[in-house]
Amino acid sequence: MTPTAIYDYTPYWAACFGPAPFLPTTREEMDILGWDSCDIIIVTGDAYVDHPSFGMAVIGRALEAQGFRVGIIAQPNWHSKDDFMALGEPNLFFGVTAGNMDSMINRYTADRKLRHDDAYTPNNEGGKRPDRAVLVYSQRCREAYKQTPIVLGGIEASLRRLAHYDYWSDKVRRSVLCDAKADILLFGNAERALIEVAHRLSRGEALADMTRIAGTAVMMKHPPEGMAEVDSTRIDKPGKAMVMPNPYATETQCETNKKAEPDAAKPITIRPSRHDAKNTYVRLPSFEKLKNDRILYAHASRVMHLEANPYSARALVQQHGDQLLWINPPPVPLTTEEMDYVFGLPYARVPHPKYGKAKIPAYDMIKTSVNIMRGCFGGCSFCSITEHEGRIIQNRSQASIIEELNDIRDKVPGFTGTISDLGGPTANMYRLGCSDPKAERNCRRPSCVFPKICDKLNTDHRHTIDLYRKARQVEGIKKVLIASGVRYDLAIESPEYVKELVTHHVGGYLKIAPEHTEKNTLDLMMKPGMGAYERFKALFEKYSKEAGKKQYLIPYFIAAHPGCTDEDMVHLACWLKENDFECDQVQNFYPSPMCNATAMYHSETNPLKRVKYKKREDLTVAKGERQRRLHKALLRYHDPANWPLIRDALVRMSKSHLIGNGPKCLIPKEDAPAKVGRQRRSGRHGTQRFATKHPNQPDIRRPSGKNRASATTNKPSRKRK
Repeated sequence: MTPTAIYDYTPYWAACFGPAPFLPTTREEMDILGWDSCDIIIVTGDAYVDHPSFGMAVIGRALEAQGFRVGIIAQPNWHSKDDFMALGEPNLFFGVTAGNMDSMINRYTADRKLRHDDAYTPNNEGGKRPDRAVLVYSQRCREAYKQTPIVLGGIEASLRRLAHYDYWSDKVRRSVLCDAKADILLFGNAERALIEVAHRLSRGEALADMTRIAGTAVMMKHPPEGMAEVDSTRIDKPGKAMVMPNPYATETQCETNKKAEPDAAKPITIRPSRHDAKNTYVRLPSFEKLKNDRILYAHASRVMHLEANPYSARALVQQHGDQLLWINPPPVPLTTEEMDYVFGLPYARVPHPKYGKAKIPAYDMIKTSVNIMRGCFGGCSFCSITEHEGRIIQNRSQASIIEELNDIRDKVPGFTGTISDLGGPTANMYRLGCSDPKAERNCRRPSCVFPKICDKLNTDHRHTIDLYRKARQVEGIKKVLIASGVRYDLAIESPEYVKELVTHHVGGYLKIAPEHTEKNTLDLMMKPGMGAYERFKALFEKYSKEAGKKQYLIPYFIAAHPGCTDEDMVHLACWLKENDFECDQVQNFYPSPMCNATAMYHSETNPLKRVKYKKREDLTVAKGERQRRLHKALLRYHDPANWPLIRDALVRMSKSHLIGNGPKCLIPKEDAPAKVGRQRRSGRHGTQRFATKHPNQPDIRRPSGKNRASATTNKPSRKRK
């Protein structure tokens, strides 16, 4: 059944007020608009920026377009309920989100160290949102108005919708919906589900009756009646043993093996097919079992990832004590017309005036960028974009994108004519997808490009090429850069795209993400081998030369990924040295909720394959502080501060031949003069300096000295000479 288009609902009566210049954040602003109350209040951990790259603005404007009066409580003081009562009680519900990032990732580094900045806060000030913000905000909303429904959303709630491993406490935690005691949780891009919830509430329906909306999770006592259950609570659960008649026995002997037929007729029970997704649910292991069984956790993670196709996924259920967590299938992707509707809403494209001249780094980073699509079919195991936005690409039309370029030119203060990015989760998946609609609706593959590009995947980049050319022709646009990461294994399928990109859209440096060099680790990451990188590099250098430009690739790498051994990291370090790369900033693997790699980290086994208690594939996982420091240090092999740690490891690994001053040595001997260290860090002899990071970390850099990476361009601190 095709869902109602988000622009086809009958507007709520308050549509007569029209769109607000900014969604109100105070009672005074409500009075100016002529409002006596808000229908919906969004509580967020980010500063309020009225821009389509900020979740609260997208959701707020989408609800406003439906006729609802929407208020914003941005970064409230969570130590009391006062700020949560600033706009009064909402008529329909509170919408609670931690913001554009998980509050724990925003607050702590991959080594669990406290960050002192926050790119989503005025003046980059840290400490303006609580840890586990969704839980804290929900509790304060409930304290302020006990009867008001609470709707959870945003990436923190989305990726914590099931029982999940929590890296910061090193234990499995319950679903955030259960802990927050909210009424409903919306996961993924939530426009479709939230608009339906808002309209149904406005008609007097109770949230308790909204149990079957795609992209939502609710708590209940029992599963809905009339649905078939697939029990997946145990690993390798044996089926019933069937006694088969002996085919070589006589007829009399065979008859003795048969049970006597009862005289009474048996009633016929019609059960839904296990393959009827709409009438079937999968029972996952309970939270109580998962918290004490890491192998069972890997199994549950595998099952969850297999039920990710919005068209064929079955509902998931998971017991939490005496309550049942019900997870509906993922939301149906927005159509191109719906995407255009969302991005065409009347955004002011600037921060709320109450922030004055304060700088918000995240806004400065994206104020001249355009999001052209959502979703990612890469399926990288260390990244949770697919689990949040889905595998099916949701595209905007070319006309909508060009219109936003005109808006940037006309609305963004101080616009210089340079567009900082045309992209999304990746730069080059625009208008790509499965060429077989039937296969797309039933596919359960975690990735369309691993272990090789699917034969059914359309890899024709002509729509992206045409978009780039049209964008360059917009009046007032002088330069269009591509800052989103390029999926190079797709790009090499279209050399014409690489030529267009390299000739017109690279500002000296292009970031790509090989992530590692060793096949075993790359397989666990679900990334292509280095052969694809080398082919892309050859095309990049060829077309850069033809264009008469000196341009460089900036590769990103991750240290301490599950399954990556010390020897793998040594090989990566040797590759970096051989290719004259020196990492300025490096990032250890960050076990964020719901990633496949996080399940690997916790379980120390491989959930990409069938999970077993016996004869399973155990993984080496760098968990201790010293080993994680070693993996990180090997990415910065050129830093003298890391040499003692690396030297000890190389001796332990019987790789002393890599210690010395020879061309193939990784680090010098212990008695090396200090000038060797200065030379190794100087960027001389053609060495490229570059930064690398984890994909869930904000791409915001704060310069502190001339040798730091640029805060806005992510450039290496020193060019090749």
